[in-house]
This record gives sequence, structure tokens and C-alpha cells, in this order.
Amino acid sequence: MSLTPRPFLFICATLLCGLLSACAKPTPEQKASGVVFDPYEETNRSLHEFNLGVDKALFRPASKGYVSIVPEPLVTSFSYFTENLSMPGQMVNALLQGDLRTAGSAVSRFLINTTVGFAGLADPASDFEIPEVDTDFGETLHVWGAGEGFYLEIPLYGPSTSRDAVGLVVDLFTNPMGYATHNPVDNITVYAEIVRRMGDRGNYSDTIDAILYESADSYSQLRLLYMQNRRFELGQTDEANEIDPFELDTEGF
Repeated sequence: MSLTPRPFLFICATLLCGLLSACAKPTPEQKASGVVFDPYEETNRSLHEFNLGVDKALFRPASKGYVSIVPEPLVTSFSYFTENLSMPGQMVNALLQGDLRTAGSAVSRFLINTTVGFAGLADPASDFEIPEVDTDFGETLHVWGAGEGFYLEIPLYGPSTSRDAVGLVVDLFTNPMGYATHNPVDNITVYAEIVRRMGDRGNYSDTIDAILYESADSYSQLRLLYMQNRRFELGQTDEANEIDPFELDTEGF
């Protein structure tokens, strides 16, 4: 059972994140040049080192153990399950963005995968050629005209921006699944996301390790990868500038 009512947490989190996003803004020249606005780099680097320590001591070995013990089909099924849980929240964001087609796809995927797909453990919606959905409140803020703000390293989470940090917190409270009265586990969406991230961390361990532990400056490398791919997702850069961290030639680090 939650210790604090969700509406109260939502209001507090939104106010705090609003204050955070207003703390610093890039100059027009910085916006035009496309450089990453990182006014709190010293603090971010400290948080990056903290995240590296947690990853090395806990998350990395746990993730490797998870994918070595759990059969690959089950790891994939758990990822499907997590994605399916996110569909109601993604539907809300699509509606807020005025994108009725994406909202319809999210609803369709959720209904089909929840019923035919064994509570979301399978993905028959893709077999029916229903488009995949991948949006969040950070993208909603982008559609509404909010700038990306400053770069931010979030403890236990990783790279973000002040705008996406607002989106991350709001998404925790705008997903209708969080208000369902028959959830088997409180905060199931959070736990499912942790399991999904463990699967990704374990499956792409060599590439991620190369970025985090073999590059000359893992902070700058991770910042570059995150910002280029996030801007590509939001349509701010063309495909030629996209970098897929899971397809990198690790010999370059």
C-alpha cells in the first residue's frame, strides 16, 4: 500500500520539477549551435561517478546474473509485459499531444496484448501490424513548446534533461495503471521497468561496459549518446546524426 496519496505526490513532484526546469536556460546562441547545455557539469559528473559505482557493485552483476539464469524467451516476455503496462500512460501522452492515431495504437496494443497476449507477456499486436508506440511526457512537453533545458544526470537512473526529468516524474503519476484497484502489486509499473532495464543491461553488457568503463571520458560519451538520440527521437536531428549505442564498434573506445 502506498504511504502517500498519489495526487499529493503528483502535485508536489510537478511543482518541484517546474522549479528545477526554471533554474537555468541556454542562451539563444547555445540553442542555435545545438551544443549540450550543461551548466551543472561538476555536479553531474559527481552523480555520474555515483551511478557508475552503483552499476559496478550492484546493477551490472545482478543484470548479468538475471540474463544468465532466466531463459531468453522469458526475458523477452518480461520486456513485453513492461511495455504493455506503459501503454495506458502512452495513450494519455498521445492524447495530450493531439495525436489520435498514436493514442489509438496504444489502446489497441494494450487490449490485444493484455487479452490474446497472456496479460502482456506476448506481443500479438505486432503480428496484427499495429504500430509500436514510444512516447512520454517529456515528448509531450516538447510538443507543447518547452525547451529541453539543461543536461541532468539523475541518481540511479542516468542521463536526462531538466525537461525529460519533469516528464519522468509526471509519467509515474499519469499512467492509469497506477490507479487500478486490482493491481497485484503496488507500483507494479516501477518494478516491471527495473526488470526490463536489467534485461537490457544484461543483454547489451559488452557494449554498455565499453561506453561506461573503457572510454576515455564516459561522462561525455554518455551525454553525447543520450542527447543525439533523444533529439533524433523528437525529430530535432536527421537520421544521419543518430547514434545507436547498441550498434557501436567498441574498438573505437
